[in-house]
Amino acid sequence: MDFVKAFTNEQLKTEVPEFNVGDTVKVYQRIVEGQRVRTQIFEGTVIAKKNGNGISATFTVRRVSYGVGTEKTFPVHSPNVQKVEVVRHGKVRRAKLYYLRDKVGKNAKVKEKI
Repeated sequence: MDFVKAFTNEQLKTEVPEFNVGDTVKVYQRIVEGQRVRTQIFEGTVIAKKNGNGISATFTVRRVSYGVGTEKTFPVHSPNVQKVEVVRHGKVRRAKLYYLRDKVGKNAKVKEKI
């Protein structure tokens, strides 16, 4: 095994969170402000997952607060992402939910999987 693969395999998380596109999740993110370290929660709908299971795997979470849509892309294997907690499972038929960017109000909701 070459040096790059060995290094990336060392950086991978052992417990990868289980969630899918359309799920509403809480992402616990470690924030460093000077010498203070705190945990910030970002809750929203997963609209995309990219790059499979490798070190470059990412997921995008979208939330709307005070009428402004915000999206954040998180690396799955980042040490700053402490944990991902699934709040509800969504029922979707697409791999990427970019159409939610154009929806407003109740239309922007994803149905819950029963």
